[in-house]
Amino acid sequence: MARMHSRKKGSSGSTRPARLEKPVWVELSSEEVENEVVKLARKGHSKSMIGVILRDSHGVPLVKVVTGKPISQILKENGIETPLPEDLTNLVKRALTLRKHLETNHKDLESKKGLQRIESKIYRLISYYKNKKVLAPEFKYDPEKVRTLVAR
Repeated sequence: MARMHSRKKGSSGSTRPARLEKPVWVELSSEEVENEVVKLARKGHSKSMIGVILRDSHGVPLVKVVTGKPISQILKENGIETPLPEDLTNLVKRALTLRKHLETNHKDLESKKGLQRIESKIYRLISYYKNKKVLAPEFKYDPEKVRTLVAR
């Protein structure tokens, strides 16, 4: 897939495991994996970071293969939910750090253009999540209000 704001191809990511059954080397049971997911989420890790930690330190290739449920469903069952989706949260954090930079560096035109690009991605994601009913229809992107949501 091509990049949004450049004329280049995207860099390839890692490939998901081909098998859809639990590998033999995974020693953790599904309950232990679920408990580990909840414990890592309570520490403040994001869903993607939880998957990386479980893959690298516990040898779990996919949580869904071992437990039968994705990480988001496990967190929802245990009452751990984030106010914004993870990709939107990451973009908002980038926009907020860029706004802070622009407060001290008013003439940095490249950063202003970068902020416009980031915020256009934010608006596009918000409309997508409103259509998918993940966000409320009256949700508006206001950097000051969203700062409090991201700071949690």
